[in-house]
Amino acid sequence: MPRLRWLLLGVLLFAAALPGIAALGLRVYENALVRRTEAEVSAQAAALGAATALVWPGAQPAPPGRVQVLENSRLDPYAAAITTGIDLRTTEILPERPAAEPASGPPDPAALVAAARIAPAIAETKQATLASIVLTDRDGVMVSGQQLGRSLGALPEVRAAFAGGSQTVMRYNSSYPRGALLHWLSPATDIRLHHARAITVNGQVVGVILVSRSPSALFRGMWEDWGKIAVGAGVIFVLILFIAGVLARAIVVPVERLSAATRALAQGRTAHLRAPTLEVREIRSLNADFTAMAEAINRRSRYLRDFAASLSHEFKTPLAGIRGGIELLQDHGAGMSKAERAKFLANMEGDAQRLSKLVSRLMELAQADMATARGADDASADAAKVLARLADAHGTPGFSLTWTILPDYPALGIEEQALETVLATLIENARQAGASALAITSGHRGRFASLALTDNGPGVPEADRVRVFDPFFTSRRETGGTGLGLPIARALAESRGGSLELGDGAGGACFVLTLRVAG
Repeated sequence: MPRLRWLLLGVLLFAAALPGIAALGLRVYENALVRRTEAEVSAQAAALGAATALVWPGAQPAPPGRVQVLENSRLDPYAAAITTGIDLRTTEILPERPAAEPASGPPDPAALVAAARIAPAIAETKQATLASIVLTDRDGVMVSGQQLGRSLGALPEVRAAFAGGSQTVMRYNSSYPRGALLHWLSPATDIRLHHARAITVNGQVVGVILVSRSPSALFRGMWEDWGKIAVGAGVIFVLILFIAGVLARAIVVPVERLSAATRALAQGRTAHLRAPTLEVREIRSLNADFTAMAEAINRRSRYLRDFAASLSHEFKTPLAGIRGGIELLQDHGAGMSKAERAKFLANMEGDAQRLSKLVSRLMELAQADMATARGADDASADAAKVLARLADAHGTPGFSLTWTILPDYPALGIEEQALETVLATLIENARQAGASALAITSGHRGRFASLALTDNGPGVPEADRVRVFDPFFTSRRETGGTGLGLPIARALAESRGGSLELGDGAGGACFVLTLRVAG
């Protein structure tokens, strides 16, 4: 399951990389167009050079064996293929081709004758390819074109051809305006390819053919391949829609559902939060936390409703007794004897004491229930010392209290006063239930330690087991029981990260107190 931060980072990186990917794609595409243009001018120069060599005065036909070898080379297309070497990223772009210089002598007559013979082929090629084609003699003097008789021998590509090979260079072309934005988008818009190839007759270089042409512009190539580009743009658009859909299902929809559930919870309705089909860890954790919070709020709401109902019932009886006594004294007090008035006043005092005791116990319950275990990390209680004090305080001839602690029993993560309050409540509860003996044993497992309190009393009836920790539930109401002792003890244990549960005793009642180990 992905994390939200990584999902967002991936989307942002993808969005940030799109311009670079597009620019790189345009560079690669344009470089391919330039190389295709280089291959075309090289092929034109090779074909025209070979044709010119055939019509050159004094040219001897090639030996039959040589022709056969060249024809056989066609069986391997890579053996005689024209290679390209231009790269927009690494090849230097030379200044614009300088004007032809005055020649040191007249053109070679044989070159003039050959140029006149090949002129129709050159004209037709120029019309079809829009290329510039110039022939020179062995000294670089032009024998065709408008600058007939002037020299191009100083050009590096022409000098390379004099050595019997060929060379392609890139030069700036002033016929295209060099706008900064246009040049950044398409560097090939303001360059021109110049290819020079030697014309060889009878094994000797007799001239040079120079072919130059602007590469296919990027925009023209894009127009020609608009279908492929449209498919690429469509793929990117679909990919963006897919990513947006993933983000919507993983983030937006769960947040909207969480917002709706929050509004329902605020209005007092039950909040149902449906798990999303596509989750990230943070959203799943947020949903789990919200569900836990909603359940806690529902439990607290039910607890408050039940508590308010029980509290109203507990206060109603003594208040009714006090009110009745006051009304009797007001109406018949003058005619009552001293003993009768004392009786009614004693009843009213008993009800008032019960109310005072209820208020005090409610304050204790509130303090225990709202405790947040302040300083619980530093709290430490020695169970043996606490049990020794309780045994001295509660042990009587009619009530036996025994305890056993393991030798390696750890200190408990609770204040000694709170631990003593919890254990004293359980001991007093067993004594008041009619038990004559109470045994306390210890247990320890991992980060938690336990104390089990088992008595020999009548035990807890099966019907009361689920209600024994409910506030105000007591079977000793006629003897002054408030039903708040066990709820206070459980609240103290849970506020320190522990628990208090009703266990299974052999005959009597068994309560198990579990607390965290100190430290």
